[in-house]
Amino acid sequence: MDGITLRRIAVIHTEFKEKFGIPRQSGRAPSALGRIVFEPEYRVPEALREIEGFSHLWLIFDFSEAHRDRWSPTVRPPRLGGNRRVGVFASRSPFRPNPIGLSCVKLERLEQTLSEGTVLIVSGCDLLDGTPIYDIKPYLPSADSRPDAVGGYADGFTGYRLEVVFPEELLGQIPPRKRPALLEALADDPRPSYQNDPEREYSMRYADYDISFAVGGATLTVTRVRRV
Repeated sequence: MDGITLRRIAVIHTEFKEKFGIPRQSGRAPSALGRIVFEPEYRVPEALREIEGFSHLWLIFDFSEAHRDRWSPTVRPPRLGGNRRVGVFASRSPFRPNPIGLSCVKLERLEQTLSEGTVLIVSGCDLLDGTPIYDIKPYLPSADSRPDAVGGYADGFTGYRLEVVFPEELLGQIPPRKRPALLEALADDPRPSYQNDPEREYSMRYADYDISFAVGGATLTVTRVRRV
């Protein structure tokens, strides 16, 4: 048996419209909301019975923008500067033999809709808008939390944040409800670590806006906001 057929059970909609700028891990932008809309076949109320009793969920998803015909046994994690290689199975890189991702999100609420059935509203998202979801499982603190766990090379970056300078005249162009997640995503530093040119202007797509910025030292300064 070479494998199984995975069925898309849902799609998640977020404000992240392209890969650049998505938080590096779930929970890094706690305000980043997502709407999980089930495929018609799976819009069965019984399938969600008692899910509201769980605070967090595991999402098993498709790295839909990272499909490749070949795979590499090593990858270059951006946080390590792009020059140090580690084993693909010692990373969370999307470029894997099977482009499957795992993300832990907070379940905010269930929304009942006429056109889409029951929709799950989640936060702390690190997924591209339109990402296919293959499965959803409850997070169990008694089984999934390991306070004594060691995070290898990733432990050195858990507290990494940039100071974000967002001029008021530019911030005012962003609807207030969309600002917290955007600020958190910018503070997480969207750039690959090997790109550290203070003269370079970067741009990320967030919701209906292109956000341009520059980074000098530990400070990110937004330079332009353009409605797409």
